[in-house]
Amino acid sequence: MKMVNKKIGILTLALAMSLSSCKEDFLEAIPELSLSDATVFSTPARVESQVVGLYGSAKSGSLFGGRYLIYSDIRAEEFINRTTNSVTGYSTYQGNQDPSDTYIAAFWTQGYLTINRINLFLEGLTANPNSVSTALAANYRGEAKFLRALTYFSLVQFFAKPYALDNGASPGLPLRLKGEVTSANNNLARSTVAQIYDQVIKDLNEAENELPDNYSSALLRTTRAHKNTAIALKTRVLLAKKDYAGVITEANKIVSASAPFKSANRVAHELQSDVSSVFKAPYTSVESIFSFPMAETNAPGTQNQLGYYFNAGNVEYYLNPSGSGIYANPQFRAVDDRKTKLTVPTTSVAAFPSVTKFSGVSPYIDFVPNIRYAEVLLNLAEAEAEAGNQTRALALLKAVHERSDKGYDFGTLDKAGLVKAILTERRIELLAEGFRTNDILRRGEPINSFGAGAMIQPSETRYIFGIPLAETQTNPGIGN
Repeated sequence: MKMVNKKIGILTLALAMSLSSCKEDFLEAIPELSLSDATVFSTPARVESQVVGLYGSAKSGSLFGGRYLIYSDIRAEEFINRTTNSVTGYSTYQGNQDPSDTYIAAFWTQGYLTINRINLFLEGLTANPNSVSTALAANYRGEAKFLRALTYFSLVQFFAKPYALDNGASPGLPLRLKGEVTSANNNLARSTVAQIYDQVIKDLNEAENELPDNYSSALLRTTRAHKNTAIALKTRVLLAKKDYAGVITEANKIVSASAPFKSANRVAHELQSDVSSVFKAPYTSVESIFSFPMAETNAPGTQNQLGYYFNAGNVEYYLNPSGSGIYANPQFRAVDDRKTKLTVPTTSVAAFPSVTKFSGVSPYIDFVPNIRYAEVLLNLAEAEAEAGNQTRALALLKAVHERSDKGYDFGTLDKAGLVKAILTERRIELLAEGFRTNDILRRGEPINSFGAGAMIQPSETRYIFGIPLAETQTNPGIGN
């Protein structure tokens, strides 16, 4: 295990450097760059530094710190490209990306790098049982498994056919659960989509059991996983499987039976009265279940930041004002706070509407939201509408919508109309947060791509991203 321990130090502790500037709690971790084999797990502080490094790896600008979310939004109909800048996702926007695209490959590379760091950490923690207390070891295992689940689930959305098309029978991803320190085990075939989902759910179930109920500060509660974080992510995963009963079961752990909807267990999650407050410093309201923190010394990097793409000051992509985009949808009225407070109708760069959720200026260090309570309520609403209590589904929908637009009347909705209204609400509420294309894919629907000027059908190769060349060239088992 000495060699493994050394590699853990190299791969994860160095990442603590990117988090060392924030002046609260775990973000103060000091990087330890030269550790001997014997000292990697010698103190609780060093073990926690490794955990911090796992979050640092996941929040890379090429993964959850920016581009992963951005590419999900720009593939569909909500945004129009202004600059034709090849560096900022233009090929994906046009629907002509291919496996040689280095920016798409970066999702894969950073994702698997993060997964490998997690695997190495879990192995090292097991091999050093006296490095921290039993309770802390469980806490850290839960955090690592949560991050592994988040990463695998996110990658399988982009690089494999949706579960809904064939109940997960299609080729998924190479399932790597062992830490690697050499290239000796590169040769690994793809597990099925269903097998990847099984592992994701297994990790989340185990994480839920091991994670703490809460943390000592609002910052930690928002930026490190706790039990409700794992539960909330399970509702997203099970929704993508169309396991509506499972979504309802999990969501009920953190959503009350009736309005006003809030969590009575552990962290008291609820919607904030002003939606814009969720996207302002300190970014730690109880609506924010999990976010990636940013600071000037660990910004996502040039041309990776959400603000760089969408803010009024730069506007790589502005909101589609035509009928196909959500901005013009009648459910998204002019009086809606999400329009009046989180978009601007015109800008100095382009005379078109822009998103201002991420309102910071360069270096764009707004926290990156990953899971919000509003999403959980909409996940539950969709599941109830599809296979449960439609009265409750409508109440959940109204709770989210009326928070920002109290005068809207949904009228009388049948099941199909209710589901459509909920899916439309997701486009409004979660705009520019990385959900749009994945919401299309998980339902097996065609992508209405503004950039491609066409409906991209599930049968087309470009419906999902191809496995990057870097993987096919180094892993002979990957197949097609």
